[in-house]
Amino acid sequence: MYKLREYDINVDGKLYKVKLITHVRGAPFSAKINEKPYEAEFVGAFDSAVPFSVKVDGKVYDVELKTVDKEKPFPIKVNDVSFKVKLKPAARKVVSKTPESTALISVAKPSRRTIVEGAVTAPMAGKIVSVPVNDGDSVNVGDVLCVLEAMKMENEITATKAGIVEEIKVSEGMPVNEGEVLVIIK
Repeated sequence: MYKLREYDINVDGKLYKVKLITHVRGAPFSAKINEKPYEAEFVGAFDSAVPFSVKVDGKVYDVELKTVDKEKPFPIKVNDVSFKVKLKPAARKVVSKTPESTALISVAKPSRRTIVEGAVTAPMAGKIVSVPVNDGDSVNVGDVLCVLEAMKMENEITATKAGIVEEIKVSEGMPVNEGEVLVIIK
């Protein structure tokens, strides 16, 4: 499973804000480019060292990419058209919290927003489709804790550590926001 990643991508001088949304390996995935949603999938095997194809909203693009360099621009060819790309992770917004604002957040959503050791949180906003575990279940790393639907995609939310499910904070059909606690593992 991939986690949400954000990038600022400069393609021949034009800036694109790209958000890759969590998905299950081998399945189609969703992305937002400058806040516009796209559905995409790799066609055939993906290997960045050789040409590969990506289907985006039903249209197939042939891509040649020899290397990805996070420090300097690199070449990429899409449908035989060459581009220079500069890639960098998008800056994260940091919000300072005063004791008053923290108290307000705690009062507004005391149980689902509190940071707790062993908490598994929602990587994005969506709706819970299923919860195949129960309180007291023993889980291993990678076991599915719940399935979250976001942008018409079902995403398996898995255990990040082995332990016992102490508390399930969500139920089937419940909407959740990014960062909300879904399950606590002890």
